[in-house]
Amino acid sequence: MIFLRCLLFLLLQSVFTVLFVALAVVAVPLPPLPRYRFIGIWARVVIVMARYILGIDHRVIGLENLPSGGPAIVMAKHQSAWETIAFQLIFPPLAFVLKKELLRIPFFGWGLAMISPIAIDRAAGRKALKELEVQGEARLAKGFWVLVYPEGTRVKPGETGKYNIGGAWLAAKTGAPVIPVAHNAGRLWPKGAFLKRPGEITVVIGPAIATAGKKAAAINAEVEAWIEAEMARL
Repeated sequence: MIFLRCLLFLLLQSVFTVLFVALAVVAVPLPPLPRYRFIGIWARVVIVMARYILGIDHRVIGLENLPSGGPAIVMAKHQSAWETIAFQLIFPPLAFVLKKELLRIPFFGWGLAMISPIAIDRAAGRKALKELEVQGEARLAKGFWVLVYPEGTRVKPGETGKYNIGGAWLAAKTGAPVIPVAHNAGRLWPKGAFLKRPGEITVVIGPAIATAGKKAAAINAEVEAWIEAEMARL
């Protein structure tokens, strides 16, 4: 039964994605934030399909920790594709920090390009940090929050990757608060797996971390400590 549910979900998601990309051309002339909200319809539909076809639901703890005084930088655990979709529903408009190569993926990449991502060449070293700083400041100025997965790639439940400095670097340069986020999506929606298990995903949003006057390394260490402690509890 799980196999059939996953097959149905994959087929419907694929067909819907192709049709939605064709429809999304009407949003191209819109300003960035309205265009983001229009493209976000795709994420809402996919999460609904996941709930009713796969039996995957979610709950969010800590929504009261989201600051109302302006954009922030979200630094989150990365375990699966689920959070890249669901975070579009949970948080204010997000500018995703991602690899430039993702924009070349047919249909999916084209849709990504329309939601004002921060696309960087991760192999470029310090140049990549400068790209992140310039693009990140521009997105924050337009009212976007910035989403960074500090581990850079998806990690299996129970594992911890190296926390890269990029998100903390942007926070130190801009003074924007950091919102740490932990979740256990990989338990039900594993990295690269066709089979997904029904159940409830828990997303925990931590208290905002003030960054003014702090070094990037100190911010990064504080974020890692909070996320990994919360992951141990989950």
